[in-house]
Amino acid sequence: MFDVSFSELLLIAVIALVVIGPKRLPETIRFAGLWFGRIKRGLSRAYQEMDRELGLDDIRRQLHNEDVLRSIEDHKRKVEAEIRASLGDTAEPSASGAEPVDDRPQPPPAAIKEDRADD
Repeated sequence: MFDVSFSELLLIAVIALVVIGPKRLPETIRFAGLWFGRIKRGLSRAYQEMDRELGLDDIRRQLHNEDVLRSIEDHKRKVEAEIRASLGDTAEPSASGAEPVDDRPQPPPAAIKEDRADD
């Protein structure tokens, strides 16, 4: 946040000791710490209130879910490509997202009905 080195902090402490004096310095530091804490809590509450009003949690959750879904889709494509490669099928699915056509011969519809009748 602020780029303050140790030597700069030491210089501020020496100036505060000279200006305020050793007797009132602990009281002043305590008072400044009290106000700093109050300001920090107030800003934290304001941030939480804005977060609730704007629904940023919902937006963050939705973005995370979209990232997860995108990751799952990528993984699914990789697995499908590996399966196709292991089966020896080199045809890629079309860009439209349609499933590849199964060119294997299908049994006639009558054979399917007979198999169901046996069950």
